[in-house]
Amino acid sequence: MFKMEIRDLLKQNLQVALKELGVNLDINEIVIENSKDPTHGDYATNVALKMARNFSKAPREVANLIVEKLNKDEIDHIEIAGPGFINFYMKNNSITGVINKIIKLDKDFGRSLKKNKKINVEFVSANPTGLLHVGHARGAAIGDSISRILDFDGYDVTREYYINDAGNQIDHLGESLIERYKEIIGLPFELPEDGYHGEDVKVVAKKIYDSYGDKLLEKDNPLEFFKLKGQEFELEEIRKDLKTYGIVFDVYSSEKAIRANGAVEKEIEFLKNHIYEQDGAKVLKTTDYLDDKDRVIVKSNGEYTYFMPDIVYHVNKLSRGFDELIDVLGADHHGYINRMKSALMMHGYDKDVLNIELIQMVRMMKNGEEFKLSKRTGNGYTLRELCEDAGVDAARYFFVMRAASGHLDFDLDLAVKQSSDNPVYYAQYAHARLSSILAAASDIKIDESGVLLKEYSELELSKKLASFEDVVKTASKERAPYKITNYIHELAEKVHAFYTECRVIDRDNLEVTSARLGLCLASKIVLRNALYLVGVSAPEKM
Repeated sequence: MFKMEIRDLLKQNLQVALKELGVNLDINEIVIENSKDPTHGDYATNVALKMARNFSKAPREVANLIVEKLNKDEIDHIEIAGPGFINFYMKNNSITGVINKIIKLDKDFGRSLKKNKKINVEFVSANPTGLLHVGHARGAAIGDSISRILDFDGYDVTREYYINDAGNQIDHLGESLIERYKEIIGLPFELPEDGYHGEDVKVVAKKIYDSYGDKLLEKDNPLEFFKLKGQEFELEEIRKDLKTYGIVFDVYSSEKAIRANGAVEKEIEFLKNHIYEQDGAKVLKTTDYLDDKDRVIVKSNGEYTYFMPDIVYHVNKLSRGFDELIDVLGADHHGYINRMKSALMMHGYDKDVLNIELIQMVRMMKNGEEFKLSKRTGNGYTLRELCEDAGVDAARYFFVMRAASGHLDFDLDLAVKQSSDNPVYYAQYAHARLSSILAAASDIKIDESGVLLKEYSELELSKKLASFEDVVKTASKERAPYKITNYIHELAEKVHAFYTECRVIDRDNLEVTSARLGLCLASKIVLRNALYLVGVSAPEKM
């Protein structure tokens, strides 16, 4: 059995001490923070200030009462500071004891026990009418990182891609492909004004021609054939690019399949008590719930709005047994959140069954200037080109190292720079450095106990390693991959500082060397686990 993480141990001790003083406090209400200044100890809590009112005493008096009751087995000494902060100075062994746990758990360090809760994460879901662009790339990186973090935190996660294959955009794709096909077989052609004019449509038309020959226009309904084959070929390219990007979906759901067998009509019948007619249109009374205005679901001409089949799709997802749905969408979907929550509440679901993460726009920058188009095709800059130009690791790391709600400038020059200025290079170099040290000392036995570690940089690195479990939980709760990249950068800083300040391999002092190799191995494991959570590789050499 492993020792409890230090902050959890302190929380538990504080809870017990307060109970002995007659106060019951939820352990989640107790906050333990890393001290920013080492002269103020290793950890600190403000619990005495928070609980002073319960005791009708000054916070410093309450702090003294709490300290008297605390179990101090793992604590070197305690100081009460300022208006009543309690500062803990831990015994070195209690700080470095995490090394053994990390090495034993290896890839599972930081992973939580199964929570028996199923979460569906839907992201990307681009129309199968062309290659993915950099906007999709950011949503893909964030959606997949959220999925990895939730899975690591014990949730049963399904990654889902929704194929919009029933709308006008598929008609336009089919029409565009027919015209490009005519061009290939030497017939007069004219691209539709609202069609797809990109180079990739030419490529797909050529694939159709190569696969099925030059008689396709003689079919009874050539448009349906070109629509079907066009989206199949486009989706194949999307899947290929996503796999290169390190993303594999568990489920691809077809809008057309979900709408089959009258699903939309059945949903309208189910919602009939929430629908009224206005100017010949059917309107859903979402203002009865969370929305700021009611929403049209059937236009006066009988066509469905996009909202209507989306309701069917979300109800379909929940019917498959998911406890929570997470949609990763562009920032322009802000008004979508409360209307969809309202529709699901009409089915009796809680408003929190659906959570939507909004992704802000990306500006691609090179030589200090913004660029939007591909130099090769003149069309939008694609995910495929980004992976070729910047590399998958840099692309994924850069996209998640800022909160999804903030705009992002992607500096292509920085992404390919091999120096400490590049945050992904800096982090990966720390992992490669640790790997190199361990390889050079492969003949020396590793001491996993940490008992001989006492230097400042050794203890600071150990504390940072121990905090990984808590960082994962926070990133999971807030669906915030950038908290993982923040942690990665801070951990890499501690690794580099330790390497600079401590001579790791000293063959004249093998006991200390063995202990430091244990710290190196633990650091390597945690750095690799953290990089995995954002879909970035951990190289052995650089």
